[in-house]
Order: sequence, then structure tokens, then C-alpha cells
Amino acid sequence: MYTGQIVFAQLMDLLPLHEFRKCVQRHHGNYKVRGFSCLDQFLCMAFAQLTYRESLRDIESCLRAMKPRLYHMGIRGNISRSTLAYANETRDWRIYADFAHVLIGIARPLYVNDDFGVQLEQAAYAFDSTTIDICMELFPWARFRKTKAAVKLHTLLNLRGSIPEFIHITEGKVHDVNILDLLVIQAGSFYIMDRGYLDFKRLYTIHQFGAFFVTRAKRNLDAQRRYSRPVDKSTGLRSDQTIFLTGINSSQRYPEPLRRISYRDPETGKYLVFLTNNFILPALTVTYLFKARWRVEIFFKWIKQHLRIKAFFGTSENAVKTQVRIAVCVYVLVAILRKRLHTDHSLYTILQVLSVSQFEKEPLQDVLSQQSVDLSKNAISPNQLILFV
Repeated sequence: MYTGQIVFAQLMDLLPLHEFRKCVQRHHGNYKVRGFSCLDQFLCMAFAQLTYRESLRDIESCLRAMKPRLYHMGIRGNISRSTLAYANETRDWRIYADFAHVLIGIARPLYVNDDFGVQLEQAAYAFDSTTIDICMELFPWARFRKTKAAVKLHTLLNLRGSIPEFIHITEGKVHDVNILDLLVIQAGSFYIMDRGYLDFKRLYTIHQFGAFFVTRAKRNLDAQRRYSRPVDKSTGLRSDQTIFLTGINSSQRYPEPLRRISYRDPETGKYLVFLTNNFILPALTVTYLFKARWRVEIFFKWIKQHLRIKAFFGTSENAVKTQVRIAVCVYVLVAILRKRLHTDHSLYTILQVLSVSQFEKEPLQDVLSQQSVDLSKNAISPNQLILFV
């Protein structure tokens, strides 16, 4: 009979706690804190994500019911709704943002060889945002419309493994293109964006850093064709051209040539026009790169369905950002677990198993390998969004 750690503790053992303490110390998270540390807060919020808790009262009731096992979970402080609410309100959310980056740094090399449907040696990132609607009366700081409030989750997703490498949270009225200024551009990498990010000054900045971008062109683009390359129209390609911008402002903001690729999707019949500063990749590969951008859309839908980021445990800006950052930490932690255990289960299946076995005393490998209930067949419908298959 296994007499070791409970499942929750085994999962939390994957956390680099020395790095977590550095994050806490950097932002003075435990300053004048006596009974409920930042680690206690993180563990409680991680438990809420893993077990789909609905509210602070729900977290309090579940953890108090398991009070004899709290010590084995790593929780040393007393659990109460008011204490957790105060911690979410006052502890600096940047603690958990920094720790999320630490976990991302661990997960990135684990997925570096994963295939995302395009034969590409360089790193490829999809950049997009999603809007989470919230109540204006409860979240007055998150302005969006006159009668609505919302927060935006801006994400740079590494297409190898669907790991979010950059996350920024803003109020709903902030325009997406402004967040391009916050990205740390990596030379040689590809950045794939929809036409909402078509700002030639910012795109030229990406070009000057030695990186590549792929985006969609707008219909009213003022440009002059300088050269056309032959294309195989049986693949859906219509043209592959070198162009110069001719608009008064656009030509000043992007003075160098661009590549314009026209493509008609054989499946939907939709006509698409792409812009890129890469003149080496085959034209069809560029279209496949843009198609891979939909992984970020799947990522947004997935985390909204399976993590607690649509119903918030607090109403302040700090509480919302804390909850989202810890949700990202849990997402990346489970992704790390999947690689460390060399399991073929999808991330969805792993989360479903973990949600009902947090207090079991069995090795994680055995918990995930049990076939008494085939979650991969019974719990996932053909329309279910799946990552890490």
C-alpha cells in the first residue's frame, strides 16, 4: 500500500520553491505577514483552479473539511474567506506573474521539439487577445463601454506546445495594437497576428530587430507591385508579390519592401491576403503559419472552459490579475507534469483526473495510468477543445 504524499503535494513538488521565494522577496510579499504566507495563498488558489471551486466560501469550506490534510498539502496558515480575500486584494500580483515566467522557462525546453503543423526551424509565436466581460458595478476600474466592463487578456503563445510566454492584462478599452510595444522581440522568430495589429510603425520595429511577422492586409492597403513570383494555383495560392507601400503615412512608417501573398482557402473559399517581411519561406508555408495562429484562439477557449478566469474571487484589479496569473501557473505546471511523466493523455484528461484525486495517496503515474474509466473516450466529445494531444 502506498503511504507517501497525496496527489496535490506530488504536483506541487514540481514547483521550484526557491524561485518562488525569490519572487516573493523581490516584491516584499511577506512583509508584516504572520499567519498566511504568499505560498499559502498560491496553494489555496491553485487548489481552487484544479478542483473548479466557484467562490472564496467554496474554497474555505472544502479546505476546512480536509483540515487534517492541510499540512500535507503544504498549507501552514489558517484558512478563512476573509484572509484569502485580503491576500488577493493586497499581495502584489507581480509575484505570481514573475513565477509564471519561471514555470514557462521550465516548460519551454520540454516542448521545443513539438510539431505544430509547419516545418520551421525558428520559433513561432501567435499574438492575440481575448475579452472577458464583467459587471460594471463590481469592476468600475475595468472600463470598456458606457454600461459594460471587461478585462483583456493579451497573450503571446509559443506554437510549440501552446505555452503562453507573455501575458498582459488590461481594461477592456485598451486597443490591442498598443501591447506590441511591450513585447521583447527575439531575432529570427516569427510573430503571427491578425490584421487588428496592422500598424506599420510597430511592424517596422519588429523588422529592425531581425524578426519576422505574418499578418493579414486590409482591403484599402495602398501599395505598388514591384515583382511577382510564379505560384502553383492548385494549392490555393493566387499571387506572391514584392510590394512597396505608397500611402503618405504608411510609406514613411515602413520604407522597405514587403511580401504580399494572396490565397484562396480550398475548404472555405475565403480569399485572404497576407503581409510578411520574410522573402525566403515558400509562399504556402507562410499561409500555413497564419493558419497555425488559431492555436491561440483555441488556447483562449480552453482556459475559459477549464480554468477559473471568467468568475473572479475578488473585484479589485490586483485580485483579478492575481487569479489570472495563478491560473496560468497551474496551466503551465500541468503541462510540465505531462512531459515529466511521459504520458499521452491530453491536458484536459489530466486536469479531469486531478480534479477528483487531490487527496488520494497514490503515485501520480498510477493515478493517470488507471484505465478503469476511459476519460479520453467518455469525457471528450468530438467538439471538445483539446490541447497537447
